[in-house]
Amino acid sequence: MLGVALGVALLAADATGVTIGKAPSRTRTLHLTPAQMFKLAELAQSKSDLATASAVYAALERNPDPDIRAEARFRHAKQLIGQGRNKDAALLLRAVVDEKPDATAVRLELAHTLQLLGETDEALRELRAAQASGLPPAVARLVDRYSQALRASRPFGASLEIALAPDSNINHATRADTLGTVFGDFDIGKESKAKSGTGLAVRGQVFRRFGLGSSDNSMLIRLSGLADLYKEMRFNDIALDLGAGPELRLGRNQLNFEVGATQRWYGQKPFMRSARLGALWVRPLGKQTQLRLTGAAARVDNQFNDLEDGKTYSGRLEVEHALSATTGVGINGLLGREALEDPGYSTKSWRVGLLGWHDFGRATVTAEADMGRLNADERLLLFPDKRADRYSRLSLGVTLRQLQFRGFAPVARFTIERNRSTIEFYDYRRTRSEVGVVRAF
Repeated sequence: MLGVALGVALLAADATGVTIGKAPSRTRTLHLTPAQMFKLAELAQSKSDLATASAVYAALERNPDPDIRAEARFRHAKQLIGQGRNKDAALLLRAVVDEKPDATAVRLELAHTLQLLGETDEALRELRAAQASGLPPAVARLVDRYSQALRASRPFGASLEIALAPDSNINHATRADTLGTVFGDFDIGKESKAKSGTGLAVRGQVFRRFGLGSSDNSMLIRLSGLADLYKEMRFNDIALDLGAGPELRLGRNQLNFEVGATQRWYGQKPFMRSARLGALWVRPLGKQTQLRLTGAAARVDNQFNDLEDGKTYSGRLEVEHALSATTGVGINGLLGREALEDPGYSTKSWRVGLLGWHDFGRATVTAEADMGRLNADERLLLFPDKRADRYSRLSLGVTLRQLQFRGFAPVARFTIERNRSTIEFYDYRRTRSEVGVVRAF
């Protein structure tokens, strides 16, 4: 094994060994093997000289041998966790997992670190990936118990994603020239047709948890926001959502209940507001599969059109399965009901979707496909037919963690969306790209 040059200053040797410090007169350069460097880092840590230990690990992380790099990153990450630098530790652990997907101990440590950061869903995904690669029975039992306790997350957290988003149809409008009505075909003005543009897409969330007594149950309060911002501000789409409710753990089950309110603006004007009740049930199915079931009921106030006021109901089922340490798949289904003032705006809908992801080294590729149908209760007086839509969407994304900077990594997504409708106003096609940054783990 090739030696690595490391400049070490020796002050003195005492009965306990070598003391690391600054030389009073001169510095000697020692050529140490990686094994000796690991011993040096251990000695520095035992003397609480964390700066020297970090420097040694940083040098070893550049070693051409992948096993040495992995060991150095793992030890360095453990040191950083002890210092409370969980984000930096997660980045190092993710780098090891990218190079060595079957490094189970590292993946479990990554799951623990993600839990400390409040990234509970990502931590659970890492646990399922570890179980997919195979665990000894004793370790598997420990991981099962850890999975059940994982919802005891940190009390406060936040996330942010920013991307440039070229879009062929920023207003979800038709490209048709005419609109069929009971009075004949009407011309559709240029201002009412699809507009293309490049905007800034911003997504963010902050949350706060409060413990409920001495149990692992808690009260969660969260504020979420999203915005698609354009040079022509009349197309700006902004929404804020505030929700609060208890998180309960009953054996292997996690139950969340939430009371929430949403305000949405379109073109800088209030567009829609709603108040809702929601519930979430999460349960592991075996070691590599997770089930999520959500439901919500809301009262909607459309501030543009009173005929679209009313009640909405929705239910969503998601099943996610880890095929291996680097590959996973999922399936989801959605049922929706809008019971609005005008039966012509009231609808029933469903969607189904497939998703998959795979890690290629330090890059993660994701693919999604969705399709669905929507049907109105009655026809609107102006139109000869009831609204009936056929929806489809394809999306492909990639996250490049090898280019991460300060905990963020570049991400790119490309989406094709198509909605075919018997009413021209709802018939549209759309392609959208996003190039931005997200957290790297």
